[in-house]
Amino acid sequence: LLLLLASTHAMHRGKAYVRDKVCQEFKTLGKENFRTLTIIANSRKYSNATFEEINHLVQEIVSLAETCCAEGADPSCYDAGSSALSAKSCSGDSPFPFHPGTAACCSQEGLEQKLCLAALQHPPQQLPRYLQPSNEELCEAFKKDPKDFADRFLYEYASSYGQAPLPVLVGSTRTFLSMVSTCCISPTPTACFLKEKLERKSLSLLTLISNRACSRFTAYGKDKVTFSYLTSLAQKMPSASFEDILPLAENAAEVFSECCDSVAEDCMQKKLSEHTAKACGVLSAQDERFADCCKGKNLMQNYFCISALPPAPTPKLPEVPKPTDEQLCGEEGAYHTKRYLFELSQRHTNIPDVFLGKLYDASGKVREECCSAKDPSACLNSKRQQMGQELPSFLERANQLCGQYTQLNFLDFKKRLRESLMQTMPEASAELLGQLVEQRADFASTCCSPNSPPLYCSSKV
Repeated sequence: LLLLLASTHAMHRGKAYVRDKVCQEFKTLGKENFRTLTIIANSRKYSNATFEEINHLVQEIVSLAETCCAEGADPSCYDAGSSALSAKSCSGDSPFPFHPGTAACCSQEGLEQKLCLAALQHPPQQLPRYLQPSNEELCEAFKKDPKDFADRFLYEYASSYGQAPLPVLVGSTRTFLSMVSTCCISPTPTACFLKEKLERKSLSLLTLISNRACSRFTAYGKDKVTFSYLTSLAQKMPSASFEDILPLAENAAEVFSECCDSVAEDCMQKKLSEHTAKACGVLSAQDERFADCCKGKNLMQNYFCISALPPAPTPKLPEVPKPTDEQLCGEEGAYHTKRYLFELSQRHTNIPDVFLGKLYDASGKVREECCSAKDPSACLNSKRQQMGQELPSFLERANQLCGQYTQLNFLDFKKRLRESLMQTMPEASAELLGQLVEQRADFASTCCSPNSPPLYCSSKV
């Protein structure tokens, strides 16, 4: 299926392998399912492309498979057709999705050029743009042109939730289109939609959850995802111990590393359900809010409930003991760093993930720089002095901004922001104050949540 899915083996196995793989998929799935999967795969891959660009590409791929996988087709048909497709991608007026890396691929030749083009992809969307229309609007668009409706939905949904594992995305889009086609011809569409939406609630949640988790995994990698999960639980449950929460964070990161790129049908649902049962077993007895989330029989909904829990009120705890030079530069340096920042996040429960992530990155650089220095102790002491001057203000500002955003309604939050800025910038014009209030309110509304988009928010800090 698609050059993209075949390309990992093609370099070793040659042109026939690519053709055989595509034709096997085409014959197994049938033309319509092959076409659906091609729309989803390319909308994920080129998440910034227009619908028209995706449509052009899909038509070409499906036409190539239909022609060259037919009984009696010339064995060279697929290679010639895919070469023509590459040439079209390299032409100045290509109708396919634009990618800045296309020119570099087009300077290569033959199979290398095709593989290079197949490997291109847009960065995933940071903020999903798909908004589900009302039932009436869905049915109006569906009745007007069912095929166009389905194609546009697949494109919009797959480009918005492109980080969700492919089997999750396929299952979610299939059940949605089935719901629309069933309910829009039903004598009681409202009742039908209500029933169908309840039935696909778990799958909808799984799509949302796995898109968020896999976006974070792609942006952070396994180690930093472990840290992110660790501090998120620390802020929801400041009374929990590091020893209880670290294994859960490591288990969650393992689930995402196994399932985000898996094509196994139920990997994410099965592994995430097992993880949720484990987390509920460890933490329910320690916290009432966790216990409430763990009461449901549906583990996906329980996981979603836990991930949506707001931070707990900041507790009164003693000052965090700082790790020693020996601990930081020993074999367990990463462990002691995680532990220190875990305890810091328990004492600043409103600091969003993206700020804590900056601290984690900075602490890694300090260890790398100082532990290999001629005098590690002098280097670490210098960094500690600098941190002692800058860290309290950094934490206080982040804690205050997100604490107020969490506790106040949005209008009161903006009013408080304006008052605070007027005190710190008495000379500022009304226009500048207005701009700063909007900028910070936009940041808070996007980045103070525990499920904020990591790369987008990191650039905004």
